[in-house]
Amino acid sequence: MADFKPRILLAKPGLDGHDRGVKVVARALRDAGMEVIYTGLRQTPEMIVEAALQEDVDAIGMSILSGAHMPLMTRILELLKENEMLDIPVFLGGIIPNEDVTKLNEMGVAGVFGPGASMEEIKAFVWERVGRD
Repeated sequence: MADFKPRILLAKPGLDGHDRGVKVVARALRDAGMEVIYTGLRQTPEMIVEAALQEDVDAIGMSILSGAHMPLMTRILELLKENEMLDIPVFLGGIIPNEDVTKLNEMGVAGVFGPGASMEEIKAFVWERVGRD
């Protein structure tokens, strides 16, 4: 497993056009030895799940600053279930109210990172979820 290089899909669903944070996360995960596929801005849930399927990813991370995290994540998780991909951990970063973090975790989101989350915390979380310390 020493050569294991997990494939991580990062996406910006919805109409949010602020992508600096997701690009910082992409760089940090690459520097940590992961292969990162960044789909870019304004992705639909369908586009994200299709990319995850085509790229055979080990985890999916999303950045949502628009406030539309609940409907977007509901649809993405529905599509993952339809495609029998619920074994792929999904994590989310953005401006997420505390009461929604609990709901998102109950829905199946593996991790939620808000402003101030460290890159070390995010990298450790992803490695833990994809099977490497």
